[in-house]
Amino acid sequence: MNKWIQFALGSLMLCISTTLTAHTGSISGKVISNGKPLEYATVSISKSSLGDITDESGVFKIEDVPVGTISLKVSSVGYRTLTTSLDVQAGSDNTVEITLKEDLLNLEEVVVSSTRYELDRTEAPVVVNVLSNKILAATQSIAVSEGLNYQPGVRVETNCQNCGFTQVRLNGLEGAYSQILVNSRAVFSALNSVYGLDQIPTNIVEKVEVVRSGGSALYGSNAIAGTINIITREPVENAWQIGSNFAVIDGDAVDHTVNFNGSIVSEDLNSGVTFYGMFRDRDSYDANGDGFTELVNLENNVLGAKAFLKPTDRSKLSLDFSSIQEYRRGGDRLELAPHFTDITEELDHNTTFAGMTYDFWSENQHDKFSVYSSAQVTNRGSFYGGLGGGRTPEDSLLAINAYGNTDDIAIVTGVQYTRSMDNNDVFTFGIENQFNDTEDEIAGYNRLVDQRVNTFGFYGQYEWKPTTRLTALLGARYDATHVDGEYRVGEIERSSDVNLGVFSPRVTLLYQLTDNMQFRGGYARGFRAPQAFNEDLHISSVGGEPQFVILSDGLDKETSNAYTASLSLTRDFGLTQTNFLIEGFYTQLVDPFVQVSTGSVLPNGSILEEVRNGSGASVSGVNFETGFSPSRKFSFQLGGTAQRALFDEEQILFEPEGEPDGESVVVVDEFTRNPNLYGYFTSNWNVTEAFRFDFTGTYTGAMIVPRVVNELGFLDLIESDPFLDMNIKASYHFDVRENFHLELSGGVKNIFNSYQDDFDSGAGRDSDYIYGPAAPRSIFVSVKIGNLH
Repeated sequence: MNKWIQFALGSLMLCISTTLTAHTGSISGKVISNGKPLEYATVSISKSSLGDITDESGVFKIEDVPVGTISLKVSSVGYRTLTTSLDVQAGSDNTVEITLKEDLLNLEEVVVSSTRYELDRTEAPVVVNVLSNKILAATQSIAVSEGLNYQPGVRVETNCQNCGFTQVRLNGLEGAYSQILVNSRAVFSALNSVYGLDQIPTNIVEKVEVVRSGGSALYGSNAIAGTINIITREPVENAWQIGSNFAVIDGDAVDHTVNFNGSIVSEDLNSGVTFYGMFRDRDSYDANGDGFTELVNLENNVLGAKAFLKPTDRSKLSLDFSSIQEYRRGGDRLELAPHFTDITEELDHNTTFAGMTYDFWSENQHDKFSVYSSAQVTNRGSFYGGLGGGRTPEDSLLAINAYGNTDDIAIVTGVQYTRSMDNNDVFTFGIENQFNDTEDEIAGYNRLVDQRVNTFGFYGQYEWKPTTRLTALLGARYDATHVDGEYRVGEIERSSDVNLGVFSPRVTLLYQLTDNMQFRGGYARGFRAPQAFNEDLHISSVGGEPQFVILSDGLDKETSNAYTASLSLTRDFGLTQTNFLIEGFYTQLVDPFVQVSTGSVLPNGSILEEVRNGSGASVSGVNFETGFSPSRKFSFQLGGTAQRALFDEEQILFEPEGEPDGESVVVVDEFTRNPNLYGYFTSNWNVTEAFRFDFTGTYTGAMIVPRVVNELGFLDLIESDPFLDMNIKASYHFDVRENFHLELSGGVKNIFNSYQDDFDSGAGRDSDYIYGPAAPRSIFVSVKIGNLH
């Protein structure tokens, strides 16, 4: 009897197996590029959860594929995505060989910043520019701040000779109008924005995604000008690399960097970790021989890791961690203790970033749930002051009390649900809480910024695709923000206890005019809460005295309305790849925050500036970008911005206290430190498989720059000269062994030494009077070893 049962069960299983085999098949094959196997390429079947990743021989296999015509999608970072149709035969193995072409212009990158979920850049309803690590390497950028200029509408400027404070402008709007993201999370606080872009090394960066114009509907406040999303490296293969860069600035100051990267990935690709580090030591630099720095002494140490674990086929846990320790000092006589100098700005940062994300997909891959939390903690010791060129007992007493301390914490926690429907529409909904607590105190000046900002937001978005040519993105976010702040300088005290409820809608359209031409247009509303931002936490020196910023009484929120329209053309001619993008933008600011120099000097000698709501303002202009790559041997990209940033009414920059002789109100009708024309170019020539040549540069047009002409704070407006900053780099690659490679490179940055030549001098200088390229001519050599080609 048992034999008959076993026979019946065996027959049943054979019948089921035969039935299943009759309705499914398999697909196997190889993915190659330039005649060589391509590993870690993703091969997937559209509208299903079936797929595989190629091994080191470029081979893949997908089992249990339904019979019939299927759409096979093949993609890999740095290559053009290929979609092809394939007829699957029942019970047979369908074999294919697929060739991918290199995407030398980065037109088909997968991006996340436009919609908060992954999609191809060409399918994004919002224009997303991608700064790849290839461009960062071609420009020999050590920190993120050095490479951001190589995107349309983006300009990084230096704002202080004493501390090297930098900020990034998007579409002409200063740094506080942009939301800096780390791995898509808004943990880059106002304090981090002062020096943070100098602290993040490029060797940990996979890419930087830039979305210009309003992004508040997705990312909350402070995204009026757009978002900059710094995405760190993912572990994708077993690899390691060690590099060193040695540069000499203007034949005087040395800038030395050592960095390393490594990653370990399990054989089943279900877990992996990448780790990285950088150690940088840069000498100070004095451009005009007055004994005071134009480039600060800089020491930066970074260690971090990023890991993932896939507990099941439909879930993924991601973790990231970075620790940054940076010391910087500028002014004079750096060998002395700060309080014995005429002017010193000294800062010692200890910053930790950490994040966790858990993703879960439904069985049919249509539903995705994400739960995430990220945090940043910074402790900063500082000194802003000195003897101001004199040495009276009062000077000495004040100088020794000019040490300060800052504690800053930012936490972002949220949950997001994304639904991909059968008709290719996508619905996204999320809840997010952003919290920032900053306490910045300098007892000697009776200076205090004690501020807590908590924002609880809901956002929703619907990507509607009524036809194959039209995509509409409809989104909105509601933010409930509470600002609780206490601000004090000398005897002046201000406080803030503000509750805001702000609704921020966003509407964008993508229309495929032809197979090669796309139109995008959109509107977004944004806001900034009345709080202290990066420039308010920075302290500069004027006339040998510190200059502080304080918020005015009754400061109201700032809102914006942003409009964009763009036309993009992409065309391939065999191996030749071309693209052209032109984008118009108009951003209206209502009650914008402006800094007004009051002309008042506090009893302790400090100079005061006040943040007020100004008259309305607008920024309008055009961004353009074009690229050309006839083959994998050569590529060229050119981009730029023409713009105007105007106040609706003349805006006060300087308001003298009382009516002192020789001083009058200084007003402007346009934004200062804002050139009407700026741009960049990059060109890369692979002379041979081993020898590479990079020629890059940026252009900064003339602009109006405020300059303090006496120690009371009287302002003059100077029109700067235009600057053309050009770089050249040559690299040679040696295959020492199959898994050991060596690369030597060298070059010159700022070839023609296009650099400011009218810096203020001495202890009484205006340290904010700095513009143009960040550094003069420098010569560099570098070496890399590892198993990465």
